[in-house]
Amino acid sequence: MSDNASRGNVVLVHGGFVDGAGWQGVYEALVDDGYTVAVVQNPTLSLDDDVLVTRRVIDAQPGPVTLVGHSYGGAVITEAGNHDKVTALVYIAAFAPDKSESVNTLIADPPPGAPVPPILPPVDGFLLLDREKFPESFAGDLPLAQARFLADSQVPWGVEALAGAVATPAWRTKPSWYLVASEDRMIPPPAQQAMAERIGATTVEVAGSHAIYVSQPAAVADLIRRAADA
Repeated sequence: MSDNASRGNVVLVHGGFVDGAGWQGVYEALVDDGYTVAVVQNPTLSLDDDVLVTRRVIDAQPGPVTLVGHSYGGAVITEAGNHDKVTALVYIAAFAPDKSESVNTLIADPPPGAPVPPILPPVDGFLLLDREKFPESFAGDLPLAQARFLADSQVPWGVEALAGAVATPAWRTKPSWYLVASEDRMIPPPAQQAMAERIGATTVEVAGSHAIYVSQPAAVADLIRRAADA
């Protein structure tokens, strides 16, 4: 492989309450390994808008794309993944809706005893997590100072984004991989397992919080490599 050659193209899509900066560790691991990596800064205002933003980034890639989504980003890649350049989907502790499903429908019936995410009542159509409860719920395996920074730098998540329904699930026609975060207190691990099984994903389980893409970048990057190289 020449110095200018790439092992492949990876596009990373973040979820709600955060921005793309959390992908830095995964980005660096993949770039060091020879992949071309782009990070989407989806505004999380509405699912349709986030899909359009993601498709623009996919358009800009020079070849086939492995599309990766964390949390709500899973809903985004489920629709955006229908792009002709996308060859594989990777879900990182992510929602994987079917046709006509949204994040709202997927969280409507949580498993018995599942932790309740500390989402505050909407204000002007946007949601935030309780900043005091954020570290334990979202980022329990990060240093407390880092978790508090994430809590204090939250991106408001649009109510419309949670309600946005998928029209054509890309996982029905494209191969998928799923990383289950076994200590997740935002999306219960049993729900993650059920979604992974439903979409027929190649699945791994890694001990980590909902912020596993930040706390365990090597494990996340390893699954992305497997998908990209398949």
